[in-house]
Amino acid sequence: MGKSLRPRADGARELAESAWAIVLFCVACGAVAGALLPLLARLLLALPWAPLEGPAELLTSVPEPALTLGTIAVGVLGGLLLGFTGVHESLSVRVGDTHVTLTVRDSAQEFPREEISVLFRDGKQLVLLGPDGMELAREHCGLPWRRLADALTERGYAWAEEDPHRAEFRRWVPGTPGLPPGADALLRARAQAREQEDDARDARELRGELLRLGVVVRDEEKRQYWRLVRRD
Repeated sequence: MGKSLRPRADGARELAESAWAIVLFCVACGAVAGALLPLLARLLLALPWAPLEGPAELLTSVPEPALTLGTIAVGVLGGLLLGFTGVHESLSVRVGDTHVTLTVRDSAQEFPREEISVLFRDGKQLVLLGPDGMELAREHCGLPWRRLADALTERGYAWAEEDPHRAEFRRWVPGTPGLPPGADALLRARAQAREQEDDARDARELRGELLRLGVVVRDEEKRQYWRLVRRD
């Protein structure tokens, strides 16, 4: 998908995904899925036993070319919806001499240079850490990592290829000793929220509550790992 690195009037650089590229990609995928749906329905009906046999029979009862044109239209509409959602969820990073600004979900977070110790990639997420090791931000990032790293280092920000505190993380299991009061309950609630796809916002809010207790969390598949921030 297309990305752009745009100079700003104040000299800052903004790295952002192309909204048109995201939408067109999703629309194309939706159209292909819609075109293949009638074929899939016919293949299901050819099996001795198949799930969703009733819906498949109903679908294939529609004559051609209305069937294929209709499923393509539905796929395109679904792709549009998915594309607009993807644009809404996509991250842009504005790199200035004094600030780094992350914009996603119609909200912007601005971090002064003196509050940023290092930025790094953790899987598909961009992470910012403060001088005390506190996690300032963690956002899903679809930007080209090398170009993002170059834009940051050109302005004098520290970039690491992996989390400098990675060795400090411990796997969480219920009742893990060493956590601050209340942190174990929050991790339990967050584990449950992560099992529900619709509860991503809850998991994000619970991460924020854990950060207030000085607990940094990172995920690997369904597992949660944690470390403590040592504050003076």
